Amino acid sequence: MKSRFAEFNDIKQLIRMRWDFTTEYDTSKTNESFNDFEKECQTFLEDALKSDQWFIWVAEDNGKIISHIYIELIQKVPRPGRTTYPFAFMTNVYTIPEYRSKGIGSELLKSINKWIKENHYEFVIVWPSEDSINFYSNNGYVHCTEPMEFHPSY
Repeated sequence: MKSRFAEFNDIKQLIRMRWDFTTEYDTSKTNESFNDFEKECQTFLEDALKSDQWFIWVAEDNGKIISHIYIELIQKVPRPGRTTYPFAFMTNVYTIPEYRSKGIGSELLKSINKWIKENHYEFVIVWPSEDSINFYSNNGYVHCTEPMEFHPSY
């Protein structure tokens, strides 16, 4: 297994993996149009890969992407008396089913954690599903209680 940043030639695989990830956990989405989704996701991924805001990590096996983790950097307002570093928002963490429970996601996460430390990002935040809490706990992540949310009603 090799971990690396995603490249433009990975976009088709990343689109399919995002579709598979979503439909695996929400079968109601299988009625949606893949073509409409593909166009929207293609645009998002092209923009993300060109930016300094998104970093998409992938694990590959013989050229096939088997796992990915998306990181968005969130810039903070500078504060007097200290250097201000962004924090990272982790999302879209997925390993294809036949490669699960083999340590691949943990290895990819270790690469990201090292990168986070090397770049002095302040912290990483992730909203785990119930099924993934142990995965994150086993990789050094802890629950926090500070964030609050506002949900607008439409």
